Amino acid sequence: MTTPAPWEQHRAQLEAFRKAKVNYDPNRVHEYTATTGWRIDDYETDLPSEPPGPPVAGGSWEAACEVVREYRFPPPDLVTGIFVLDQPLHERVMLIRGQFLGFTFWFGVQIGGVTDETRESPDVGPERVWGYHYRTLEGHFEKGQIDFTVHKHLRTGRVLFRVHAYSQPDHIRNIFYRIGFKLFGRMLQRKFARESLRRIRELVEAKLSAGGTK
Repeated sequence: MTTPAPWEQHRAQLEAFRKAKVNYDPNRVHEYTATTGWRIDDYETDLPSEPPGPPVAGGSWEAACEVVREYRFPPPDLVTGIFVLDQPLHERVMLIRGQFLGFTFWFGVQIGGVTDETRESPDVGPERVWGYHYRTLEGHFEKGQIDFTVHKHLRTGRVLFRVHAYSQPDHIRNIFYRIGFKLFGRMLQRKFARESLRRIRELVEAKLSAGGTK
């Protein structure tokens, strides 16, 4: 008997989140700053470099894009993403399973945009950038957006993975969860970022050792 794909086991939850709304107003992003009570986070890590010029077929940049597209970089003991893999990325709704202190929490997020471009950076010159961001949906403990992007500096061959986010706690009805999130939420955000950077380095290095991308 064929084992159902994870998303098939959670079809009802995915469909419910497909109908849910983003739990904040993305059009007011210019207002979301540290002075107005939002957390602004930026993290990055270097990945194996490539020769200067466009991304190498089967190289570090492509390997990182594949890992990010499949959402395999988050630490699985903390966060797992469940989604329909062959659905177009820009239409993806993802069921997030969070785990902490023996509890399991379910949240929904929605891809809000995909980046796929070569652009000019004032600091490094031309860079190839690919990635996407997702936004929190109704029922999430937080509200905000997180961007995951893979960069290659075309002049030097440097390859990086970056995470940028703005977030703020949303209203949590359950007082026990509300207190727990207030005590541990920030620590978990930082652990998510730190472990994601470590994992993507390991996964990209493993892909390159195995012969590159598919």
